[in-house]
Amino acid sequence: MTRIRKIALEEHFMAPGFQAYSKGYLQHIDAAVMADLARRLADFDDIRIGEMDRAGIDITILSQTGPGVQGETDRVAAIGRARENNDFLAAQVARHPTRFAGFAALPMHDPATAAQELERAVTQLGFKGSLVNGHTQGVYYDDPSYDVFWERMQALDVPMYLHPADAFVAPHVYSGHPEISGAAWGWGVETASHALRLVFSGVFDRFPRLKLILGHMGEGLAFQRWRFDSRFAVYSHGIKLAKKPSEYIGSNIVITTSGVCSPAALNGAIAEMGAEAVLFSVDYPYESTAIAADFIEQAPMDEATRRLVCHGNAERILKL
Repeated sequence: MTRIRKIALEEHFMAPGFQAYSKGYLQHIDAAVMADLARRLADFDDIRIGEMDRAGIDITILSQTGPGVQGETDRVAAIGRARENNDFLAAQVARHPTRFAGFAALPMHDPATAAQELERAVTQLGFKGSLVNGHTQGVYYDDPSYDVFWERMQALDVPMYLHPADAFVAPHVYSGHPEISGAAWGWGVETASHALRLVFSGVFDRFPRLKLILGHMGEGLAFQRWRFDSRFAVYSHGIKLAKKPSEYIGSNIVITTSGVCSPAALNGAIAEMGAEAVLFSVDYPYESTAIAADFIEQAPMDEATRRLVCHGNAERILKL
C-alpha cells in the first residue's frame, strides 16, 4: 500500500527524570497500558520509527509529554529543566535528523527567560517552535508580562503548540466525575478558553504574525466561530478588537487532527477555517498511529486538500 506523505506535530516523548511531573496525568490509566506507554515514550528508534514507516509519516515533531516544566512549581528549577529537556531532545533529533524535529519546552514562569530559551532552541538547536502545556501555575499568557515573549516569538517566526493541561482550579461541575475532567472533555475546555483569552486580550492584534497551534481538531473552537462573532457583538464588555473574533481562528490559530479521527469533524473544520489551517497529527503514543493514518487517507476530500493537511501546511508553517 502506497501511503501519502505525512508530517505529525503532536507526538510525545518522556525525557529522563520527567516522570514525576506526569503522575497526575497518568494516574487513572491501567497499569499494563501505562507500561506500554512508558516504553513508547522512552523510545526514539525501532518502535517509533517503525510505526512512522507503516503509516507514511515522514517527519515527526517531538515534544515532551505533559505537563513537563509547566508542572514545576519552582521558577529556577523550571528554567534548568527546560534547558535539560531541550538539550536531550536535540541529541535525539541529531540521531535521526531526517525523521525527527523538535518543539522546545519553555519555562513560562519567567517570560523573558522563556523568550531567551525559545531563541536558543530555534537558532542553536534547530527546533521548529515550542509546545507549552497550558498555563504555568495558574498564570495565563494573555498577561501583559508575556508581551516580551510574544514579541520574540513573532520575530523568530515559529509557532507555539498550546497543549492541554488540568484546570488550575477544578470546576465544581466536574466534582465526582474524573472521567470528564481530563482528556475526554476538561482539557479541551481549558485549552480553548486559554486560546480565547489570547484572542480577546488583543495578543494577536499586538503581534499579528503569531501562530498558535491547537490539537484535537482545535479543541472545538472551529465550530463556534459564528457564535463568537454574534455574542461578542452584544457582550463585548468594552473590549475592542481589530477583527471579528472568528477571523483569528484560522489565521493566527491553526489546528491539528490529533485524537479526533472523525471525517465529519475534519470536513467541518476545513469548511470553517480553510484547508490551510488544518494539519495532520496523531497524539502518539496516546492514540493509534495506524488509525490516524487510515483516517486521513480515507476521509472524503480532494487530493490537493489532503496534501495540504497531511504535509503541505506543516511544511509552510514549520519551514520544513
